[in-house]
This record gives sequence, C-alpha cells and structure tokens, in this order.
Amino acid sequence: MNLPLLSDFNFQGKKVLVRCDFDVPVENGIIVDDSRIKECLPTIQYLLEQNASEVILLGHLGRPEGKAVEEFSLKPVAERLNKLLNLQFQVSNFQLGNFSAFKIKDNVYLLENLRFDKGEEENDEGFARELAGLGDFYVNEAFAVSHREHASIVGVPKFLPHCTGLHFTSEVENLSRVLEKPEKPLVFVIGGAKPETKLVYIEDFSRIVNTVLAGGILVRERDRVRVRENIIFANLTDDGFDINEESIKEFADIIKNAGTIVWNGPMGKYEVPEGQEGTRRVGEAIANSFAFKVVGGGDTITALKKFNLIDKMDYVSTGGGAMLEFLAKGTLPGIKVLINK
Repeated sequence: MNLPLLSDFNFQGKKVLVRCDFDVPVENGIIVDDSRIKECLPTIQYLLEQNASEVILLGHLGRPEGKAVEEFSLKPVAERLNKLLNLQFQVSNFQLGNFSAFKIKDNVYLLENLRFDKGEEENDEGFARELAGLGDFYVNEAFAVSHREHASIVGVPKFLPHCTGLHFTSEVENLSRVLEKPEKPLVFVIGGAKPETKLVYIEDFSRIVNTVLAGGILVRERDRVRVRENIIFANLTDDGFDINEESIKEFADIIKNAGTIVWNGPMGKYEVPEGQEGTRRVGEAIANSFAFKVVGGGDTITALKKFNLIDKMDYVSTGGGAMLEFLAKGTLPGIKVLINK
C-alpha cells in the first residue's frame, strides 16, 4: 500500500493539522491511561524538528453528541501533552478562528473536542472546510478512528495536502503483514462484547484464516453465524462469565501450532475473578506461541496489562474496530481518502 508519508514532504513554515486519537479513559478529570497520547508524540516532535510554523492537534473524547460537555473536555489531554513533551509552558485557553483551543506551547495548539460540534460525526462539508482553513497541511495520526467517516478523518484531507503519521504508518505496515504474507496456520481469536459488529467479522475472517476461535458474549449469538468447519465457538461456564475448561484447552492446543495469531476481545468477564481464567490462559498460550502475534482493542489490551502479558505480543494495535475493518477489507475510509487524489 503506497501511503503518503511524512518523509515525502517539507513542513518548514507550514501550519500542520494533526488528527490524533485522544479518546483516553478519564476518571474525575484524571487520565487513567495515556498510551494513545504517547503514540502521537513522535509525529508531533518530527514536525517541530522540521520547523513547522504551527502544529494544530485535533481529536475527540467520548460521545458528547454534538454538545459542549465539560466531562469530555480535552483540557486534561492538553495538560498531559504539555508534560509528556516536557514543555515549560502554562497551558492556556486560546481561540483559533471559530474554534476553542488550548495553547500548549507558542506554536502547538490542541482544539477542543471536535465532537462538541455535530458537524464532526455528520461529516459536514462546511465544518471540514472550516477546520482545513486553519492549516496548510493535514496529517492523520488516528488509525483507531479511521474506520469512521467523520469530518476530521475523511473531510479535511479533501481540502489540504495530506499524509499519514508515523504511528499510523506502523499500524498499516504491521497489519498488512497479516494480510499479505502471514506464516500459516493463521488463527483469529475473537471475543468480548459488541456481537452486533463482531459477528460479521467472524464470517469475514473465516474466509481468509485457517481457524477462527470465538469466545465471550459472542458465544451466545452463535446461531446467527453461518456454520463453517473452521469456526470454533467456545462453550461457557455455568454462570456464563467465562469459557469453560474444555474450550480453554482446545483453544490453547490450536494456538500452540499457529504461525500467525490475531486477537481481539477477551474470552470472558475478565474484570471479576470468576471470569478471568479463559482470558488469562488463552493470553498465556498466545504469549508462549512462536507465532507472529498481533492484538488490538481496548479491553484486550487492558486484560493483557492486567495479566502482565502485553510485552510478549509482537504488535499491539491501538485500533479495535479499525483493526478489524482493516483486516477484513484491506483498507479504511481514512486511508482511501489519503490515497485517492
């Protein structure tokens, strides 16, 4: 895939809009996990080193549904960015055109939550054009949101020269390895909630992988999936919190012989003791495998951290739905708009 890259362009003196993924967990105004913010830092630092005149960061947090809601403000993100970039600067409120923003440094700004305006999720052309008017160039560094046809993902790049950020490029390269030249057998492990979206992917992936292993709440919806020999649904424990012992062993045996593994979604309600065993032991089986191991999705990553397995994975994707859609279709709306001139 020939993505337009940062290294293809000269940013000196340019005002650069960077769409980041700042949808981080916040509790009582405190960021609980800043991993997604950290993924954007290399691109921000690269642009500053290339003497961009301004770096204007774009992002969203939560689902404010087109209204300004204080609990979804990006101010905590602005303050964390200031700290992570080691800037000796007081974060302050600022105004960029018609947009409220936070000034993080003399030439680094973060716009307030884009989803405070309904034009973002509606992909309103006027909203996208107004955003684009703030800069000379657009960089997409939000892979995890690029399955959404929102204004800051697919609208803005229609009006500006554009490319992918460093982390976005890494996501595409690593996930493409699964699609283009996987070591066989290729095993797809899927679980978690959201059966309304994930059941479709079970059928999609059954056509391109050797085996699909399905656990979590998806098991209860198995009747909605067309029967195929290479789709194996787990059986649940009596209380329904986890997959049972027989299924754990069956999954572990298949994983042990895999050449490539993709995992999205825990096997049970891992947050409680009676629902942990399946996710922990399937996670251990994947960690101990010699396969190329790719994992993604917020709950999967949280579970892997909980069981101290995250460092044993070969690639951790920030995308949940975006990772699944990319692997199923080979592209995303946010990629198509960058490639199609």
